[in-house]
Amino acid sequence: MTVITRAERSTRTKTPAEEPAIPQRRGGTAGYWIYLLPGFVLLLVIIVIPLLFNVYLTFTKWRGVREPEFVGLDNWLKIFTDEKFWTSFANSIWMVIAMVVVPTVVGLIVAALLFDVVGRKFGGKVGSFLRASYYLPQILPIAVAGIVIGWLFRPGDTGAMNQILSVVGVPAVDWLGQMPSALLVLMLVLVWVQIGYPIVVFMAALQRVDPELYEAAELDGANWFQRFGAITLSIIRPEVFVVTLTCTIAALKVFGPVYVITQGGPAGATLVPAYYAYTEFFTKRNIGYGATIATVLTILVVVVSIIFIRVQNSLERKERAGL
Repeated sequence: MTVITRAERSTRTKTPAEEPAIPQRRGGTAGYWIYLLPGFVLLLVIIVIPLLFNVYLTFTKWRGVREPEFVGLDNWLKIFTDEKFWTSFANSIWMVIAMVVVPTVVGLIVAALLFDVVGRKFGGKVGSFLRASYYLPQILPIAVAGIVIGWLFRPGDTGAMNQILSVVGVPAVDWLGQMPSALLVLMLVLVWVQIGYPIVVFMAALQRVDPELYEAAELDGANWFQRFGAITLSIIRPEVFVVTLTCTIAALKVFGPVYVITQGGPAGATLVPAYYAYTEFFTKRNIGYGATIATVLTILVVVVSIIFIRVQNSLERKERAGL
């Protein structure tokens, strides 16, 4: 009979239990790549191949039938002397104002008010309801919005806006048939549609702000604008960059509202690159030149995205270096 001493028992008790060995997967991570194959195929079929074919069409003259005729750089050289092309890109500045500048600035203020004032005084449910109300135009089909806008700004005495003006003795206005009213109406619609997106993003970003920061600043005598600049802007700066970038891309390639409301008129006053490319593609059947306009627009969007990302990264590095 074997006698186990106290020291041996103590040693055996303190010995950690051996963990079961984890079987190693043979072949490394190669097996996981098969799960990425469906997404890669969709990316290839939906984006990469059409993009390459579109670039190829920029060097051709094609009306959609027979074989494309190679014309070299003719389409690219035509752009430099095309007044409608440059007018469409000049009009994009107004689209950027309506879809980026105004919604971002107003969205910042409204989101801060909903979070800092309305949320504290009336509760989070009221703020959430108002946030959803602002976002409603984003989910409204643009065709429906176009019908409503057309009813409001219809020319003559049948339009709702002209009927309102007739009550105070103002003559009827052809809102969508002349400048600058056509551009102003289009910009107003774009602001109305776009403003809900920044509000939702900024209010989501403000959820990570400690309410005690606002209370402490308020006790120190800071007014709402001082709290907005010192606390709100500094904390949600990454979201401001994201909203500005995505809204800028949307403004550069805006198509639906222009197609439904003004169709580029009057006399090209609201023409934008995406709608101009559409008319070259499907109305004039000048597919090669339409592809060239779309390619230039794509290049512009990529360049703007790179600039935004680099500026954001530079500011973040400076902020980390300052800390």
